[in-house]
Amino acid sequence: MPLDREESEILKSTCPHDCPSVCALEVERLDHQHIGKVRGAKEMPYTAGVICAKVARYAERVHHPLRLQTPLRRVGPKGCGIEGFTPISWDEALDEVAGKFIEAARRYGPETVWPFFYAGTMGWVQRDGIERLRHVMKYSRQHSTYCVALSNAGWFVGAGAKRGVNALEMIESDLIVIWGGNPVNTQVNVMTLVAQAKRRGAKLVVIDPYRTGTAEQADMHLAVRPGTDAALACAVMHVAFRDNRADRAYMAKYTDDPAALEAHVATRSPTWAASITGLSVEEIEAFARLYTRTPKSFIRLGYGFSRSRNGAQQMHAAACLPAVTGAWQHRGGGALYGQSGVFTLDKTLIEGLDARDSSVRLLDQSRIGAILCGDKRDLGDGPPITAMLIQNTNPMVVAPDTHAVKQGMMRDDLFICVHEQFLTDTARMADIVLPATTFLEHDDIYSASAHTFLQVTKAIIEPLGDCKSNHEVICHLAQHLGASHPGFTMTSWEIIDRTLAASNLPSAEKIHAMGWYDCGVSEDDAHFRNGFGHKDGKFHFKAEWKEAGLHTEGLSSLPDHVTIIDQATAEHPFRLVAAPARTFLNSSFTETPGSQAREQRPTAKIHPEDCRRLGLKVDGLVRIGNQQGSVVVHVHPSEGQQPGVVIVEGIWPNDKFIEKIGINCLISADPGRPNGGGVFHDTAVWLKAII
Repeated sequence: MPLDREESEILKSTCPHDCPSVCALEVERLDHQHIGKVRGAKEMPYTAGVICAKVARYAERVHHPLRLQTPLRRVGPKGCGIEGFTPISWDEALDEVAGKFIEAARRYGPETVWPFFYAGTMGWVQRDGIERLRHVMKYSRQHSTYCVALSNAGWFVGAGAKRGVNALEMIESDLIVIWGGNPVNTQVNVMTLVAQAKRRGAKLVVIDPYRTGTAEQADMHLAVRPGTDAALACAVMHVAFRDNRADRAYMAKYTDDPAALEAHVATRSPTWAASITGLSVEEIEAFARLYTRTPKSFIRLGYGFSRSRNGAQQMHAAACLPAVTGAWQHRGGGALYGQSGVFTLDKTLIEGLDARDSSVRLLDQSRIGAILCGDKRDLGDGPPITAMLIQNTNPMVVAPDTHAVKQGMMRDDLFICVHEQFLTDTARMADIVLPATTFLEHDDIYSASAHTFLQVTKAIIEPLGDCKSNHEVICHLAQHLGASHPGFTMTSWEIIDRTLAASNLPSAEKIHAMGWYDCGVSEDDAHFRNGFGHKDGKFHFKAEWKEAGLHTEGLSSLPDHVTIIDQATAEHPFRLVAAPARTFLNSSFTETPGSQAREQRPTAKIHPEDCRRLGLKVDGLVRIGNQQGSVVVHVHPSEGQQPGVVIVEGIWPNDKFIEKIGINCLISADPGRPNGGGVFHDTAVWLKAII
């Protein structure tokens, strides 16, 4: 029985989910099997006692009655529910998985096996340990492109290093620009900093294709057409040069070719940008005046506007702005995209980097549908994928081109093992399903993108039923496969401690006792006052795209709007954005009662003009489609976006849609340029009313 509340304990932990905030938590432990309330750690400077509602309700998830508790073998057809599975022992499950992997490798070679993962947990040991098994066994490698491949490329070609101004400086800014993100839904801690800045009189500008919860709090919302952000950025630079608001002294010292940039944007006027973005000239001029005349301007760059075929170009264009105005030199000014570059950990032991063979083929995770369907553009001369281990992700829902993913997973010759907490859409396709722990049931180490604090956590409660951590599964499977590496014989805690020692950082026990350890750089380095990350120390207005990837066709060296997106046409006149919901996190939390009650059902936000023209009614049904497929959802008229823009929030399970197929069936698996990347917000569609 749980302890009385007077006897409960408050223990430290860290949110593991796919979010830049990586919040420090205070978890109420009622006994060794149960938790109570979850709160943000008050003393952690970035979390500051505030966490999102979905994690605050984590007891709903960890104690959910549908959590998997024992290994399962599928005896029904692929895609069946729990009734189509039968319980088996761990030894039986691991024997079967290892046997199938060995058999597949014997027939086709080791590259026929593809371990597949992503960010269901952001903990380094539990997320990335699967790489150790991959490298030791020479299984096909994974190019991780769901999230940051495009945004990383765009940022790096400009700044040369993935770091930026400490987010806590936002409270000292006079202007905050949130560009391509919706932190009300996805990173609530940003909004606590914005609120403090606004109390000082700071202005908030939000650049997003629709009126998000964040935009509702803004002093200015610029609802650009999807895929046109770079045009807006170029127009702001045009105004900076035109009105003598560009900091020429700063650019002469810190940038590569300001003269070429000035000449280039001379024709990128607000009138030019208005025709592309759909904004008015007056809106663009007003934002340009505000930004270029506010030295302490802080741009918080998100991921959303980069998830487009031209996404890297868009990120680079927006990142050029503080270099033009010299905002970097001011405290409270500059930009932040991500801080992962400050965490210089040696991940050799975790990932088995000492066994990595770069000659083993690299497969793009966003192309999983095409890969499983045998596309030679992906497979090359190598074998088909005939065996998979999937951890920390749910590609049947979150990957692009759902129809192709399903078609590939339905193959009779494909063996799939899924290690999961719930019977997800992907787990239903598996031959063997293994029950997984939650972050409260294992040890791990975490870094962040939004802040500079490293965190080490210990398990707070015992694993549910027969659940095992990712690390345990990888080690047990390695033993069954005969794989040898020191990491397979160590506990999670030992790996954390050894990794920290190799990285010249305090021990695991010390960091855990401290709660967090700040890996941040000096203020001068955060503002790039000592130079940017390129060898010449300059911010690069001229992007060397070939250094970021091989596929540079259609990209512009200087910041510009490039028309390599899925353009609206007469056949597909609408542009779709599949945006994050407030109380889901990718496909996590879709099973919890609190999240389901808040989100209710898949819904399309459509401009009232479009609704009238198409005969769409409130709460009526609309079919959204393109050459890849179609979905049916309910209608919600919304004036928060331009006509011709459609928003569907949330990555819902497929069976929550009327026709049992989810929104990502409309999303192309085309790789973004120059180095791949999911183009989740770059889709042209048609709409048809359902009477």
